Amino acid sequence: MSKQFINFNGDIIPSDQQVLTVGNRGFKYGDGIFESMRMLKGELMFAELHSERIRKGLKLLKMDSWSQVDSWFIREKVEELVRRNKIGPDARVRLTAFRNGEGLYSPTANNMAYVLEASKLTDNTYILNHKGLIIDVYDEITKPVNILSNLKTCNSLIYVLAGIYKNQNSLDEVMVLNSNGFLCESMSCNAFVVYDRKLYTPALSEGCIAGVMRQVVIKLAKENGIELVEAQISPDILNEADEVFLTNAARGIQWVMGYHSKRYFNEVSRFLNEKLNTYKD
Repeated sequence: MSKQFINFNGDIIPSDQQVLTVGNRGFKYGDGIFESMRMLKGELMFAELHSERIRKGLKLLKMDSWSQVDSWFIREKVEELVRRNKIGPDARVRLTAFRNGEGLYSPTANNMAYVLEASKLTDNTYILNHKGLIIDVYDEITKPVNILSNLKTCNSLIYVLAGIYKNQNSLDEVMVLNSNGFLCESMSCNAFVVYDRKLYTPALSEGCIAGVMRQVVIKLAKENGIELVEAQISPDILNEADEVFLTNAARGIQWVMGYHSKRYFNEVSRFLNEKLNTYKD
């Protein structure tokens, strides 16, 4: 593969060039957020929704210049980097934004800095996984429910530990519970459950990430006559559900085949994946 590049605060530099110092607040305190996105056939998918979520997060974290990260800014920077890396037209993109100030817990400044990365993908559509996922519930640590819970912050320890549990138990994914013991999300996705002819997903008030793909799938379900309920969901539903599937911006929809001895169908997930691939942003 040819030499790859990143965008560091507007400058295109080699991806292996060292750019962060030990004083970086994202490194020291997890003082930042990130956004995973996908480019398909040369188009950055759901750019408006991604920019809206990034700006909301930066504003909540009280970083200056949050308003500059609009959809035009994101599209321009992503397209520039993809061209430079010669990886188009299909790519996975990550934008990490962090506070670029010094200080200890109290920052000396609230300027925003960012790093943009892009890697090549081979698929030019959202592909529903051929083999369903095997999952379990990770309950060693629960996720707090507060105003930060809906953000994709640079503090990802609960997901790291959930990932270790996943690997140790030879699983494909694990469900994460909130501090009240209810379903929150999976390690890397939002979660949906089909039960009694209705589609359920944890409400944002349950502490789940406010995922862009979650938002898109909710819209697709409603537009296609599927009754959608955002609710507080007991993990016991996994023993009774007809279907379980997971969503994120990079992979789209991934269906779950099994939880312990329980096996699921994939009718609704397959239908929604078809609609996703014809979605007009």
